[in-house]
Amino acid sequence: MNASISETAKEETRRQEVSGFAVDSRAVEKGQIFFAGSEEDYRRHSFTGTSFEDSHRFIPQAFERGAAAVVARRERFEMHEEGRSFADRTLFVDDTIGALQTLAQAVLKNWGHPIVGITGSAGKTTTRNLTAGILSSAGRRVLQSQKNYNNELGLPLAILQMESAGNKPSDYDVAVLEMGMSTPGEMRRLCEIVQPDVAVELLISPVHLEFFGTVERIAEGKAELVKALDESGTAVLNADDERVARMRELHQGRTVTFGIDMEADVMAFDIEDAQLERTRFRLRTPCGEARVELPLPGRHNLMNALAAAAVGVCFEIAPEKIARALQHSAPSSMRGEVLHFKDGFTVVDDSYNSNPRSLVSMVQALVAGGKGEMVKRRIVVAGEMLELGTEAAAMHREAGAEIARAGIDFLWGVRGHARELIEGARAVGIKEERTRFFENSEEAAGALAGWLQKGDLVLVKGSRGVQTDWIVKFLRERFEANDEVRDNG
Repeated sequence: MNASISETAKEETRRQEVSGFAVDSRAVEKGQIFFAGSEEDYRRHSFTGTSFEDSHRFIPQAFERGAAAVVARRERFEMHEEGRSFADRTLFVDDTIGALQTLAQAVLKNWGHPIVGITGSAGKTTTRNLTAGILSSAGRRVLQSQKNYNNELGLPLAILQMESAGNKPSDYDVAVLEMGMSTPGEMRRLCEIVQPDVAVELLISPVHLEFFGTVERIAEGKAELVKALDESGTAVLNADDERVARMRELHQGRTVTFGIDMEADVMAFDIEDAQLERTRFRLRTPCGEARVELPLPGRHNLMNALAAAAVGVCFEIAPEKIARALQHSAPSSMRGEVLHFKDGFTVVDDSYNSNPRSLVSMVQALVAGGKGEMVKRRIVVAGEMLELGTEAAAMHREAGAEIARAGIDFLWGVRGHARELIEGARAVGIKEERTRFFENSEEAAGALAGWLQKGDLVLVKGSRGVQTDWIVKFLRERFEANDEVRDNG
C-alpha cells in the first residue's frame, strides 16, 4: 500500500509545474513548494517571538491543499509520523529559511537587473509604492514587495514572485524591495540575499530599541544597506536626518539626497497648507522642476514622495513624469487611508504601526488638514508603541505632550504605556475630561462607536501588537461608508 502511494506521489510530482512558494501550510495553493519552518530556523533568522509553531507537523495538510513538494529538516520531519509517507516529495535541508533565501539569491543573480532596496524606521511601504509607481509610469516593468514582506522570510518570498503564478524573471526590468530589521545583524543578512543597486535610507527613529538599545545602533544597522553598494551603486539619503546624511561617508559612488529643510538634490518648496487628503508642493530636481499634488497628507508622506522622486532621478525620469506618477498614487492600506462615513465623521486609518516620530507627524497632519468649518472635534486614538526599550514610558509621555501642543481636542490611549501618552498630554494642559484610557482595542472601539458625531475627525494609530486596526474594522462594520465625499481643498 505504501509503495503504491509512493509511486502515485512520484508521478503526480513529475506532472506538476511549480506554481509558487509558501511558508504557511494554510495558504498553500496547488503546485506550490511548502517550506516548513521550525523553532531553530526562526531563532537563527532574527525572529523575535516568544514561541514558534513547528510547521513540520502540518506537512500532510500542505499536500492536501495541493503542494507539489516540501522543504523540511529531516530530524523534525521524522518526529511527526503522520507526514512520513510524503518523504518521496520532501527535500531535506539543514535550514529551511536559509534554503528559501538561497533560492531567492540565485534567482536574482541569474536575473541581473537593477534592484532598489528601501529601508528606514518608518515609511518603507509608502515609499516602495510611490517608487514603483514612478518607475512603472516611465515604462519599467516593476517587481515590488507585497504586504510587509521585508524580513528574512518575507524578502525572499517577495523576490520569488518572479517565479510564481505564471510569472518569469524576464517579465521584469527592475525590482523595488523593502528591507526591514528588528534585531542587530539582520540588515547585513538581508544584504547577503539582495545586493542593491540603489539603496534608499528614509530616516532613523527610536524603534526596536528593546533589541538595539540605542538609536545610534539602529543607525549602524540601517547603514548596512549603504555599505552593501558597490562603487557603481547609488545611495539615496535623507538630507534632513543627520544620522542618514552621515551615511554619505560610507559610499564612494554616487549619492542623491532629498529633503525639505537642508539643501539637497531633490527638494520640495512652495509647500501649501496641507489638506486632509493631499499635499501640494513644487518638486525641484537636478533635471528641472514640476508642480506636484500628492494625494497623501503630512510632512512624513512628503518626505516619502521626495525619496521616491530621488529614485526616479537615479533612473533619469523627467520631473514632469515623476509629478504625474505621484499625483496618481494612493495611500497603502492602514497607512493614512481617509475614510468618510455617511453619519458625517471621518476616520484616518494609520493603524498599521506606530512609533513616536510617526505618531506626532500624523497628528500634526491631522490638525493641519482638519481646519475646515466642517470639522468640529479632532480626536486621536493612539495605541501603545511597542519595542521602545527601557525609555518607553518617557518616550510615550513626550509624544503625548507634543500631541497636546499640536492642538487636538481629545486623546484616547489604548493599552499599556498609552497611559503615559495621556499623562504627557495632561502635563501640558489638555483637560482630564478630554482624555480616556482603554485596556484594549475592543473596549476603545465600542466606546468610540457610541460617542462619534457629525463633524468628528479621528486618527487611529498604534503598534501592530495593539491591534488598533480592529477599531477601524469595527467602525466600518457598524457605519456606512460615504465614498462620494472627498476633500477638494
